[in-house]
Amino acid sequence: MTTDTAAALARLRLLHREGALAERFDEVAPLLAAMSAEDAARAARLLAQADLDAVRERHPDLPRVRVTVTGHGTLEALRVALVGELARHGYVPSVRPAAFGSYVFELGDPGSELYAERPDLVVCVLDHATVFDEVGVPFTAEDVERVLGEKLALWRGLAARYAASGGSGTLVLNTVPLPRLWQARLLDHGSRARLGAAWRRANAELLELGASSGRVVVTDLDPLLTSATELADSRFATYAGANLSDGLLGAYARELAHLVRARTGRAKKVLALDLDGTLWGGVLGDDGVEGIEVGRGPRGEAFRRFQDVVKQLGSQGVLLAAVSKNDREPVLAALRDHPGMVLREDDFVRVLANWSPKPGNLRTLVEELNLGGDSVVFADDSPYECAAVAAELPETVVVHLDGDPATHADTLLADGWFTTTEVTAEDRVRTRRYHEEAARSDFLAAAGSAERFLAGLGVSVRLAPARPEEVARLSQITLRTNQFNLTTERLSPEEVRERAGRPDSRVLTVSSADRFGGNGLVGAVFLRARPDGLLIENFLLSCRVFARGIEQAVLSAVLHAARDAGFPAVRGRFLPTAKNGKVRDLYPHYGFAADGETPGESPGEAWFVHGLEALTGVPAHLTLHTEGLVVPEPSLSR
Repeated sequence: MTTDTAAALARLRLLHREGALAERFDEVAPLLAAMSAEDAARAARLLAQADLDAVRERHPDLPRVRVTVTGHGTLEALRVALVGELARHGYVPSVRPAAFGSYVFELGDPGSELYAERPDLVVCVLDHATVFDEVGVPFTAEDVERVLGEKLALWRGLAARYAASGGSGTLVLNTVPLPRLWQARLLDHGSRARLGAAWRRANAELLELGASSGRVVVTDLDPLLTSATELADSRFATYAGANLSDGLLGAYARELAHLVRARTGRAKKVLALDLDGTLWGGVLGDDGVEGIEVGRGPRGEAFRRFQDVVKQLGSQGVLLAAVSKNDREPVLAALRDHPGMVLREDDFVRVLANWSPKPGNLRTLVEELNLGGDSVVFADDSPYECAAVAAELPETVVVHLDGDPATHADTLLADGWFTTTEVTAEDRVRTRRYHEEAARSDFLAAAGSAERFLAGLGVSVRLAPARPEEVARLSQITLRTNQFNLTTERLSPEEVRERAGRPDSRVLTVSSADRFGGNGLVGAVFLRARPDGLLIENFLLSCRVFARGIEQAVLSAVLHAARDAGFPAVRGRFLPTAKNGKVRDLYPHYGFAADGETPGESPGEAWFVHGLEALTGVPAHLTLHTEGLVVPEPSLSR
């Protein structure tokens, strides 16, 4: 146990002993982040005993998440681990275990407590006992296959009932690993093969269920068992009904915590990487481009494989940045010219190679990308650099890669920091978009003024009703956009689809392009017809297209369309968060007045109304294209 993890655990124990956990809960996440897995498990047991209701009262600004855990067996270990994992990510957790073995009733009855409490996540843990408890003795492979078919039908039905009955959050199921203990009871290899084939087909069908429904997620437990984690402990299974081991349930909890991060818009966006000892072996300044290790020899091959992993992440929308204490030109030469290099200069949105302290370079990075420090994962093989970044940038995730490059990928991927709800077409071109943005910045510098820059940029904006193929991207915008997000309401693809399909609503997409290329789908407007006027439920815009007049053009189109349709007014709501302060005055800036007749329900919430007399126009430097019906009909208001 290292000094840091020991000190972190000791501090948490002190807070627990003194009854100060509720008051100082804002310290818990960084303490847990500093702990080893073993100490974090010990800490979770303390947190599971804490008065989390008091935490919620004392820290109303911390994000909350409600989880219901149900299933076939004893799941206390999952509840405890999940409390710890969610707290590690900065949430104030509420994890309710359902009654033992009650999952069929809880999910099957829309009047059950599970539906009434409207959790953000429902975790229904499936295990082998759900099948084998209904297989007689003696049994054959065909007997198991028959029961498996019945269980699959049951699980599909429960998932469909949950989705159809207005379950508020995401339902999580899991694949069911086959224990050797049961396979070994069949003595001939043919029967074992038939059992294995039937079991794998059932798990494949479960995974297909998760792939076809956004409201249902199926976690594959097999990859969690590829380490030393055991599936079950026969003693606990026999005497306590705990059919899955504490280690497996702890790993499951870690996966669930990252699912929560993805579903609440807190997935990481940037992977900032050291170079020497991280992406290649050796020291570039000492060994030169020809002397660094990558692609040649066993260690060079290990670094190349790690670069494969990093490139794969980048291809799915993770922004890659190099942050290295090196001279810039040799770094660029290595990325361009070294024959063993998988990652090239164009794979990175920024290459910060200089001799400045790395915390300062990371600050520069997030400023240039217009993101927050909590969007970044920083990976380095140097304990000193990792400690420096952790001390100065506590909001940034720090991953220490040890000296063996063969383990770099395992260490980086141990936590699903970049797990997302869906990889969209927009994600796959994100790095290119940022390169185009760099070209715009160069153009701005050459233009000499914002007016000349905008005049020469040639911005065009398309405002149109959402198409079915755009739903996933729209959901992603609600999950990831923090700065230009007037309410920070997070929506799943199903919720976006439901709003787009309501006759009294309209979901609009905002796309933009300019002389340097297309920006893609960069914003969204959610509208609803009401008796007192048209309501802008939310308005979001990507940070990549700030300060180009796009928000003015969109509001102008909505206001004009509302007046033409016969609405008496347009209303909008602003709900403040820690990150959206820059749009606090958006509505007043474009002619909205404070709406004193609509009281806010949350701290700082403000309502605004526009009487549709004097309307703002589209900026002269910008071309706006509207397609289809921009607003719903007033007659559809409820």
